[in-house]
Amino acid sequence: MTTPPAAQSSRPHPLHALRASAFAIGALLLLAGIGVLVHQPLLIPPVAASAALVHGAPGLPISQPRNVVGGQLLAALIGYGTLALTGSTAWGAAIAAGLALGAMMLCHLSHSPAVASAVVVVLQAPHAWPFLPLLVLSTVLLVAIGLLPGRFGGHPVRYPLSW
Repeated sequence: MTTPPAAQSSRPHPLHALRASAFAIGALLLLAGIGVLVHQPLLIPPVAASAALVHGAPGLPISQPRNVVGGQLLAALIGYGTLALTGSTAWGAAIAAGLALGAMMLCHLSHSPAVASAVVVVLQAPHAWPFLPLLVLSTVLLVAIGLLPGRFGGHPVRYPLSW
């Protein structure tokens, strides 16, 4: 019995890569500006990874709005719960990351960049207010900006595929 040859993934057209990069940069600059204004730059790493998925792989299930917003919020909440139990330690961050992953899987909110939000919460211990509302605002804006490429310029995958 032979196995069929692996499907070769096609490279995106350079204009699609440029468009994805431009929209991701625009979204992240907006979010970085908001973070600087409210003194919360901690969101940049996990939200940057989310932007990479929304703009670079908009057809993946983990890139869909429900997963982006819900996964980030769930992971941050798990981070706060873990922080309360373990304190701000590397051990606590590792536990929060694993718990966030499992919870997202069980809730059908898988969004791998959100694991970084749980880690940020445990290691940096930001005050829940304004961190959580800013996280929600950031992910909602990221999703809203993710809607634009498919409406302007014909991105090959319409975003979102599901809510």
